[in-house]
Amino acid sequence: MDENEEEYDEDAALDARRARWTATGTGVLLALAGLAASTLRLTGSAPVLVPGAYAFGAAVCALAAVLGARGRTRRALWLLIVGVMVMALGDQFD
Repeated sequence: MDENEEEYDEDAALDARRARWTATGTGVLLALAGLAASTLRLTGSAPVLVPGAYAFGAAVCALAAVLGARGRTRRALWLLIVGVMVMALGDQFD
């Protein structure tokens, strides 16, 4: 193995670790934001569908955080997108 291959392996490992941390952190942050929005909407006069959509979107983002921590960063990214879209769709019903 020459020097360039070792450097490439280290860079790839660092990129993978960074992707896992990013997916996990973003998933946790969006899940907490979704739960907070769900709680705020539940105490207000919004229809039941709105806090339910926020809670479901938060659950999807939490699942994305778990997948991201396990190294499934592509699936985590798509689940983060779906979770945010569900929360945005729920906001439209208000």
